[in-house]
Formats: sequence, C-alpha cells, structure tokens
Amino acid sequence: MKNIFWIAGEKSGDLHAGEVMRELNAKSAELNHVGIGGEKMEEQGLQPIFDFQRFAVMGFVEVIKHLKFFSKVEKKIKQMLRENPPDLVVLVDYPGLNMRIAKYAKELGIKVLYFICPQFWAWKKKRIFKLKEYTDHICYILPFEGEYFRKHNIAATYVGHPIAEEIKLKISKEEFAHKYNLDLNKRWIGFFPGSRNSEIERILPEYVRAIQKFPKADYQFLISRASSVNPEIFQKCLGKIPAQTYIINADNYEMMKYCNCLSVTSGTATLETAYLETPFIIVYKTAPISYFIGKNLVNITRIGLPNIILDEDLLPELIQDDVSAQNIMENMEKLLKNKNLFDGTKAKLKKIHKVLGKSSASKKTAEIIFDLIGD
Repeated sequence: MKNIFWIAGEKSGDLHAGEVMRELNAKSAELNHVGIGGEKMEEQGLQPIFDFQRFAVMGFVEVIKHLKFFSKVEKKIKQMLRENPPDLVVLVDYPGLNMRIAKYAKELGIKVLYFICPQFWAWKKKRIFKLKEYTDHICYILPFEGEYFRKHNIAATYVGHPIAEEIKLKISKEEFAHKYNLDLNKRWIGFFPGSRNSEIERILPEYVRAIQKFPKADYQFLISRASSVNPEIFQKCLGKIPAQTYIINADNYEMMKYCNCLSVTSGTATLETAYLETPFIIVYKTAPISYFIGKNLVNITRIGLPNIILDEDLLPELIQDDVSAQNIMENMEKLLKNKNLFDGTKAKLKKIHKVLGKSSASKKTAEIIFDLIGD
C-alpha cells in the first residue's frame, strides 16, 4: 500500500486534484489518500483531516484573521509527516501553506510533487528557487511557465490545463431553460460572484444593484451560487431578489455557455468562461489593506487569466474601487450592444483552446505520481 498526502485548499484545487485521484485509483487499488481536500477528493477516497470549508480564505487581511487556525493546521500536518511519512506529498496550488509544507517534507526526505504551482511570475519571483529546492517535480498548467522552469533547470512538465478535460456540457440550452424556468426568447445575463464568503460579501451586492439598472423587459438575470458559500451569507448579501432574476445552484458550465454575457469574479471561473467562448467582464475586489499590499507586490498589469494567457487587454477588468453597479452594467451593455465588439471578443476567445492544448492533465499528472512512488 502506497500512502499519498494531499493538500488542496480551494474549490478549484479540489476539483482538479479529484480528477488526478480518479486516474490513480483506476490504475491501482493499492493507494491510501490522506490530507486536506473537498467533496471531489473525498469521493475518490481522501481521508480529510480538517473541514475543507475553513480554507476558503484569500487576501492578506483575511489570512491574518485566521492565523490561529492555519497555525493549528500546519502543526498537525507536520506532526503527521514526521510520525508517519507518506510515500509522496502532493501539493495543489494554495502557496501560503503549501510552500512551507514542501520545505518541511523535503527536510524529512519525503518526495514532493507540486501540481498547479504558485504564480511566481506575478509576484514573489524568488519563489521559483524555493520550488526548485523543495520539490521533486512540478506539474504546471499554464504553457508560458515552462520557459521559467527550463531557464532554471527545474524538473517540471506541462500537463495541460485541467479545464480542457473537465468542461463538459451535460444538458442543452432548452433543457437548461426548462430546469430553471427561463425564457428562451429573452437574453440571459449571468453573474458569478465567487466561491468564497468574502467574495460574496464584497461583490454580490454590487451585482444585485447592477441588475436593478438593466431594462427588465429585455433580459433575464442569472446568479450562480457556489456550494462552498455559506447559504446565510449569500442570502443576506442577495437581499430581495430583483425581478427576472434566477439563482443557479449547479450547471456552472451550462450557465457560462448559454448566457449572452457574464460578469465573473477573478479566478479559475474566468478561464472556464473564456474556454466556453462567451464574452464577459472580469471583476476583482478584496479588503482595502490586502489590495494596497498586493498592488505593491504584484509584477503584472493584468489580473484576469484569459488576458494574461492571451497577452492582450481583451476582457474588461473592473478592479477594487472600479467595481460598481454602474460600471458593471455599462461594460456589459457595451458588449451586448456593440455587435462588432461582441463578435470580435468571441472570436479571440477561441485562441484559448489552441494555447492550452488538449492534453489530459489528470492522466499526465497521475503518470508522474506513479513514477515518483515507484509504482
């Protein structure tokens, strides 16, 4: 029996790691999975050591508020690695905690695989040297990262981006409309307020105010509610649901594909929406202090992954103080009412497929894991 210790602290990491685990389990029944992850990883046999919901924290201020919890987590993980060393530690994104665990695991002589590495090219560029020192192999998912790893002679493999194999449409537009009582004769405008409670608190109220500014006769409005979000916080921020507004609890990919235009909170969802080729705007808002600190550390001019990957200011980005109901409404209406802009944006989003390729990230990563554990 081979023991693998996993750490995935966010919903997207749980999804991507869950697919890798599925590949591993399909090829071997002699694997024991322990660590931190969500429902997708638990479905594949993960034995969780903490409540996954508590890890959905982003921003300097937010992390400081939860320092006591993270200190407890780190202490527990180190104890487990020390007392019962696994055959491999697999770290998925979530750099704050994972980089410290990578260092400790290597000190103990435990092999470390980093799947979806920290975005060192955006900030903390010296992290690349720590990645080289603390890991045995890196499975990266953004093609341009390869040039950095080659330059520094780091053991790394481009496995493809997970969304290339994860995005599947399960129901047609007609079935989607029937399921949520939507009118196929109206245009649908979608809003993704995020998967963290802090994002919901900062962004959802602006989305609701933006909806109130649109002409109700022309549109229907869809708001996604992630399963990782506290229902009470979501409802409080939503308030009284505006007319012609529908809450979508699942079917994210269908919502991204079938809406005429979307507003998406910065993160993995922006790349998923771009992959599905629906024009949209990107929204990002964090605590003022976190934004001030981050602005002085980040080395990039774009925040949205599609814009970064395409190296173009294609999708409008509303950041921090620019996140207002008026700006959201105006930018979305500009896309909806300017056919040349809309069609041009849609055409350029097709490039995402070519850039990311068609590799199966889960299969390639699973192969590398088997190589590392000698199975």
